[in-house]
Amino acid sequence: MSAPVLVLASGSRTRAAMLEQAGVGAILDKPLVDEDEVKAAGRAEGVPAEAVAEALAELKAQRITRRHPGALVVGADQMLECEGRWFDKPADRAAARAQLLDLRGKTHRLVSCAVVVRDGERMWHKVDSARLTMRNFSESFLDDYLDRVGDDVLHSVGAYQLEGLGAQLFQRVEGDFFTILGLPLLPLLGFLRVHGVGRE
Repeated sequence: MSAPVLVLASGSRTRAAMLEQAGVGAILDKPLVDEDEVKAAGRAEGVPAEAVAEALAELKAQRITRRHPGALVVGADQMLECEGRWFDKPADRAAARAQLLDLRGKTHRLVSCAVVVRDGERMWHKVDSARLTMRNFSESFLDDYLDRVGDDVLHSVGAYQLEGLGAQLFQRVEGDFFTILGLPLLPLLGFLRVHGVGRE
């Protein structure tokens, strides 16, 4: 019996690389989802960041599952929360700079969720969170950081990649490394092995 097809309902290079480096090949199929609308509804209803991440992850998977009958479709999302405020991916360098200044010297939470759907049926999900404390870096350091990382700051909700130069922004990190990168990878791999993706 052949292994089921795995589809990642995402355009995230980081999530795709995590699966690939773990030896799991996936088809990438990016869904069209109005994340702002879902987040606005979540804010209006006063729901926690975890619930919004889960709703978005499932919505992404459900959008894609119709195009891949029989496949295991993984939807994922990540939320950044600091002092009750939710942050989004910055639109440009100026927004990234303002966001990092807002986070400077504070502790924020990253919440990551993965949902697996097959033929419209939700089979599994996992929500995990991590706490990260930024150091009180200087503005000259920040400008140098932005110069060096370039457009990479626009690809993550926190305007940093902890696996790269972004590590220099922090004084303390508590939580799972993969969760910080945007996917609760180890629980997901465990689920996939049980369902024939990867070795038991």
